[in-house]
Amino acid sequence: MKRTTLVSKNAKISPEPERLDLIVRGGKLVTPGGVIWADLGVRHGKFVQIAPEITELTHETIDAQGCYVFPGIIDAHVHFNEPGRADWEGLGSGSAALAAGGGTCFFDMPLNSEPPVLDAASLRAKRTLAEEQSCVDFALWGGLVPGNLDKLAGLRDAGAIGLKAFMCNSGIDSFGAVNATVLREGMKRAAKLGMLVAVHAEDDALAAKFTAIEKAKGRNDAKAWLASRPVEVELTAIRTALELAGETGCSLHIVHVSSPEGIALITAARAQRVDVTAETCPHYLLLNDKDVTKLGAAGKCAPPIRDEKNRIALWTELRAGRIHTVGSDHSPAPPAMKTSKNFFEIWGGIGGVQHGAQLLMNECAATLENDLPTLAAVLARNVARRFRIEERKGSIALGRDADFSIFSLREPEKISADDLWTRHRTSAYVGRKNRTHISHTFVRGQAAWRDGRLALPSPRAEFLRPVGPL
Repeated sequence: MKRTTLVSKNAKISPEPERLDLIVRGGKLVTPGGVIWADLGVRHGKFVQIAPEITELTHETIDAQGCYVFPGIIDAHVHFNEPGRADWEGLGSGSAALAAGGGTCFFDMPLNSEPPVLDAASLRAKRTLAEEQSCVDFALWGGLVPGNLDKLAGLRDAGAIGLKAFMCNSGIDSFGAVNATVLREGMKRAAKLGMLVAVHAEDDALAAKFTAIEKAKGRNDAKAWLASRPVEVELTAIRTALELAGETGCSLHIVHVSSPEGIALITAARAQRVDVTAETCPHYLLLNDKDVTKLGAAGKCAPPIRDEKNRIALWTELRAGRIHTVGSDHSPAPPAMKTSKNFFEIWGGIGGVQHGAQLLMNECAATLENDLPTLAAVLARNVARRFRIEERKGSIALGRDADFSIFSLREPEKISADDLWTRHRTSAYVGRKNRTHISHTFVRGQAAWRDGRLALPSPRAEFLRPVGPL
């Protein structure tokens, strides 16, 4: 007999609860406070549940048993070069490589665009291109150069994440280096505008002096290049920048610090209440000077990669919390610019946006669960905090954008050129063994990378600007 249920006309039928868009089940969630086993629930692009077991209905489930769920990497230091130099690297190819490496957001540097980002109009032009082409979210640096001090307010209003200045020759004619007078005035104005200033800290006069010494000896190989940029070049510039930041009250971020001595100067300044943070790069933590001589052009960068003792000391600084962020400083160039036998003439820059962070995880595989929280801090949370996007980015936490990657450790495999998603398939890491396998990267709850390929359609990129006071 069929059962009939009568429903009163006045009875209220409870609506079916809204499904989650995604549940990631059984993964080991990485936070700066530790690694926890939990399910992760996503709805409308946000983390909405973190629990030992989530029982709600969902549109999609990913089994992450045996895998780590890592917060979306924020790479605050890339050179994607558009508009004007897309043949070096593009916003589309660069962001694809970042997503393949677990990255969900990048900050593009201002100098390699043509025109460089020195005013509001150039920032808006780059923003438009990135919104069209990037598969991850992004922010944009503005430049601080001689002659654009009156443009800094416009850059702030257009949403620049900060201002970048070179204390030595940038290699780009349209992006001039600042002397102490210009940097002081720029910092004064930045402080009034509530903007952070980042500096490439190498002393121009000392770099020229040591370069002349090496060239006078008739040397132009990789070892000569390394000798031409001793740590003194970096430390002298860091001291100047710290002094000016303390004098002006400017918030300072020193990029690609290559030495523990540089970190020590920054740590001492912070103890004196100078508002300064330190970034280093994966290549300083992964490579040494002997690697540079083996790699040749692929290993040239400034400041240069230093010796093994220096590399190990930087890991100590990182684990002690005295290095605040890690950015790739991905700075590629066409292969034709990397072929000269004269190492001084080769365009410098490490191509590492895809594999740098993966290899950091690989490097500390033996102590992974102890070191992963530190990596989550320097690759995500600290970046979001320093650049004032923490309300949305940087952590696997309720209410934040659902930006994350899923990775596992496998048997080591050599990185090949065919693995690269960058415009030019060259990298300092080709041939290096890697155990880290990234299976998924999600941006605001949408897959950008899935099972070894870009996910289509890719998430629509969103422009990020700093929120709140420094």
